[in-house]
Amino acid sequence: MQILDGNIVSKHLRAQVQEEVAQRKAAGKKIPHLAAILVGNDGASMTYVGAKEKDCHEVGFHSTVLRFDASITEAELIAEVEKINNNSEIDGLIVQLPLPKHINEKRITETISWEKDVDGFHPMNVGLMFKGLPCFLPATPFGIIKLIEHYQIETSGMHCVVIGRSDIVGKPMSAMMLQKNCTVTICHSKTKDLTSFTRNADIVIAALGIPGFLNGDMIKDGAIVIDVGITRVADATKKSGFALKGDADYESCATKAAWITPVPGGVGPMTRIALLLNTLHAVKA
Repeated sequence: MQILDGNIVSKHLRAQVQEEVAQRKAAGKKIPHLAAILVGNDGASMTYVGAKEKDCHEVGFHSTVLRFDASITEAELIAEVEKINNNSEIDGLIVQLPLPKHINEKRITETISWEKDVDGFHPMNVGLMFKGLPCFLPATPFGIIKLIEHYQIETSGMHCVVIGRSDIVGKPMSAMMLQKNCTVTICHSKTKDLTSFTRNADIVIAALGIPGFLNGDMIKDGAIVIDVGITRVADATKKSGFALKGDADYESCATKAAWITPVPGGVGPMTRIALLLNTLHAVKA
C-alpha cells in the first residue's frame, strides 16, 4: 500500500505557482488577485476563507476578503458580486458557502462572471468542462486529477466508481475521470447493491459525507481509494475533543488498497492548491 500524499504534492505545486508569480512580478506583469465574499460568522466558513487568504499571501497573490453581516439581502449581495465582476483589478471571485437561508445560492453562483468563477460552479464552466474545453474546473475534482497525475497512476481503461453525485464533487469528478479514459460508474443513495460496484472497481472515489462508509470488504485487492470526505467526529482521546474522519475506513481499506489518500492530508490540500491554479489561469486568460 502506498500513500497518495496531498501535502507533498500540493507543496510541490505551490512552489511552482510561487515561482511563476515571482517571474510575472519581475516582468512587470499583473499579479493574480483573488477576492472572497464571506457572509455571516459561520466558524467553518471563516476558517476556510482564512486559509485561502493565507494561501494567497504565501504564493504572492493579492487577496481581498469582503465580509458581510448575515442580514444582507439577496439583492444587496448580488450588487456586491456585480461590483467585483466589473472590477478589472480582480481576477477570481469565490462566494463562501453555505449562505444564509434567505439567499438563493444558485442565483448568487450564476451571478458571478464565469470568467472569474475560480470555484468552477458557473453553468458556463460546467458546460465547458463536460465538453472537455478550457475552463475553470471545480477545485476538489481538479485537485484529485493533479494528485493522480503526479503519482503517474494509469487510468486509461480502468473502472472508476464515484460514490456521490453532488454538483461540487461527484458529477464533475465522473466527467473528469471519463476524460482520463476511465469507464465510470456513479453510485449514490438510491443505488442497489452498491458493494457489487465497488468490489469490481479499479478506482473508488468516495464523496458522500458519511464517515467510514467504505470499508475493506467493499473493495478489491489492489484498488486505488481516493477519500474526499472529511467529517468531525467526537473523540475523547484527542485534545480538541474530536477527530477528522474520511468516508473510507482507512485501516481496513489500507490492508487491500494499492494506493490510498489519508484524511487529513490527502484530498484537502489538493483542493486548496487547485483554487490557486485556477486563479493563476484567470490572470493569464
